[in-house]
Amino acid sequence: MRASRAAILAGGRGSRIGGLKAAVELAGRPLIAYPIAAAREAGLEPLVVAKHAFELPPLDCELLLEPAEPAHPLTGIVAALEHLGEPVVVVACDLPLLPAALIAALAAREAPLVVPTDPGPQPLIARYEPELLPRLRAWLATSAPLRRLAVELEAEAIAGAELRAFGDPRRFLANVNDRESLARAEALLAGPGPRAGTDPGQAGKT
Repeated sequence: MRASRAAILAGGRGSRIGGLKAAVELAGRPLIAYPIAAAREAGLEPLVVAKHAFELPPLDCELLLEPAEPAHPLTGIVAALEHLGEPVVVVACDLPLLPAALIAALAAREAPLVVPTDPGPQPLIARYEPELLPRLRAWLATSAPLRRLAVELEAEAIAGAELRAFGDPRRFLANVNDRESLARAEALLAGPGPRAGTDPGQAGKT
């Protein structure tokens, strides 16, 4: 079953970047606006998943509040799967350069868990099935790293030449965690070539 929804994870505190990560401005738009736009360009309806205490920028999509604890990215993934009850493509809000084509490719896969791998698994841009929920809940109770879970679950990988067909993985898998990485992302957005996370109606607004 093709995934029709994308869960944009916005539960991170953003302490290293000096404020709520999702709301940090990148090239005139909130950071979270980029994966929302990329999900829509891929044909998926976005769902933002965030903590209740976080003040998000104005959103034009559904918002789901995840539990306050534990402070682990898997909390939002479990909440999205429980809420939707269908396959979902998860996208971290700090991946502004992610190509819509990769999101669409993940949505079309059929394995319970599919992740880009370069060189290790990237479980915060991945396709998850609800059938994984029992194991995800058990893993969440341990607070163990999410990348290790992807290995334990024998996730199907999009890697090598298949992954490079979407562009340079070092570019589009680079997340924004601090002011230095924010500046790099802004420079890349200002450079030549198509901008990830934008659609034709947004391209002139940055």
